[in-house]
Amino acid sequence: QVQLQESGPGLVKPSQTLSLTCTVSGGSITTNYYYWSWIRQPPGKGLEWMGYIAYSGSTYYSPSLKSRTSISRDTSKNQFTLQLSSVTPEDTAVYYCARGVKSGSYNPGYWGQGTQVTVSS
Repeated sequence: QVQLQESGPGLVKPSQTLSLTCTVSGGSITTNYYYWSWIRQPPGKGLEWMGYIAYSGSTYYSPSLKSRTSISRDTSKNQFTLQLSSVTPEDTAVYYCARGVKSGSYNPGYWGQGTQVTVSS
């Protein structure tokens, strides 16, 4: 039943902050020990897990992106957000939000459709 939908600007200029929102329906982001992740896929490359926010609000980030990444949430709207600062063209990718496959796991099992973000001047 859970559904996830990414939204946000499709074009971001270099040095700016990329901001995306994931709207969740069919389940609460605060319950059932679920983990909510952001994943991206650059053109021609594999999936890259970026980080998660847990049901408790706790966050964890990929070490390679930690310095530039922030995940937060708005529980009243059942949404969680991604902010990636100081972007470069290397950050161009399809960005996905996802829920863990089961309680207590951050391994993505339920995905949004993805949204293309291009970093270009």
